[in-house]
Amino acid sequence: MITYNTAALLFPAISLIMLAYTNRFLALATLVRSLHAKYLERNKGGVLKGQIENLRYRLKLLRHMQGMGVLSFIACILCMYGIYLNNTLVAEISFASSLLFFTVSLVISFVEIQLSNKALELELSDMEDHRDPSLVQYLKKKLDHRKKPADKPEE
Repeated sequence: MITYNTAALLFPAISLIMLAYTNRFLALATLVRSLHAKYLERNKGGVLKGQIENLRYRLKLLRHMQGMGVLSFIACILCMYGIYLNNTLVAEISFASSLLFFTVSLVISFVEIQLSNKALELELSDMEDHRDPSLVQYLKKKLDHRKKPADKPEE
C-alpha cells in the first residue's frame, strides 16, 4: 500500500540532486563561454550559427522537460489526495503516472545535457583548431605530454 511518505519523499530528493548537477553544469558552461568570448575578441568569427540552432532546440527540450516535471508533481499531489480519501486505485494510478512523467522528464533532460555538452565541445574545438575531441583522444594527448619528458635519458 502506498503511504504519504512514499509519495512525499521521492521528489525532494531527486529535485536536490538535479539542482546540484545543474549548478555544477552552469558553472562550467559559464566558464567555457567566457573563455570562448575572450578568444573570439582576439581571433576568428566562431561557430555562431550552429550554436544558435543548438540553443533553439535545447529551449524546446527544456520546455518539454519542465512540462513533464510539472505533470509529475501534479500527479504526485493527486496521489496524496487519493491516499487522503483512502482511494487506493486513484493513489496507485496517479503515483505510477507521476513516476512515468518524471522518467520522461529525466530522459529529455539527459538528451538536453548531451546537446549542452556538444555545444561546449564545439566552442572548445573552435579554440583548439580541431573538431570534437573524444575523451579517449583527450586522455591520450594528456598521457603523451606526461610521458615525453620522462622518456628522455638523463645525462
